Amino acid sequence: MTAVRRAAAPLLLAALALLLGAAQAHATGYRYWSFWERSGGRWTYATQGPSTVRPEDGSVQGFRFAVSADSADASRPRGTADFTSICAGTPAKSGTKRVALVLDFGTPADAPSGETPPAPRTACARVFADATTAEALASVAKPLRYDTRALLCAISGYPEKGCGEQVSTARKDGAAERTDGAAQEKNAAAQTEKGPDGGPALGLPIGVAVVALLAGAAVWQARRRRDGAG
Repeated sequence: MTAVRRAAAPLLLAALALLLGAAQAHATGYRYWSFWERSGGRWTYATQGPSTVRPEDGSVQGFRFAVSADSADASRPRGTADFTSICAGTPAKSGTKRVALVLDFGTPADAPSGETPPAPRTACARVFADATTAEALASVAKPLRYDTRALLCAISGYPEKGCGEQVSTARKDGAAERTDGAAQEKNAAAQTEKGPDGGPALGLPIGVAVVALLAGAAVWQARRRRDGAG
């Protein structure tokens, strides 16, 4: 049995390398609006939603539409992010506050099929002193669209449809190739097995192949030893 394990070890390592490579080549991301706060000259991924954050006068808040796997992978808003520049034409007024908003609609690569992202823009929202970021956003970037979970789906009507949907990403020649729409339907038809997160369960077919491979190696080694002993 020791000899069998030794013979199977290289095969197991090769199979694990195949599994890891497949997982990296077919990652899963989500297409959504991420929410950011500006502090110390840097963007920080917000730990609360825009409907609960109540920014102070002089704050800079940002929104970015993109495909990302999680907060660590999320793309930051681009362009001007200086309160003085954004709110230069909006003087202070008693009983209100000003919030600078950076709205980055993302790139064509991140856009839903058939849609083109508007150019990034900024806006200075003057709202009542206790207003949330969501209320500030609504004052300058209507129409907004939310889903039943209160997830922000669209800013200024973009995108027209979809909300936080999964997007399969395949890495090709060092670049991320995003597929959706008709391509996703073809993938779904070809890969009927799904993982717990709704993505293709790549581990299942590869895992079966690994088991079969190791079992075959064990049988081969056993027969070889029997023939040698005879």
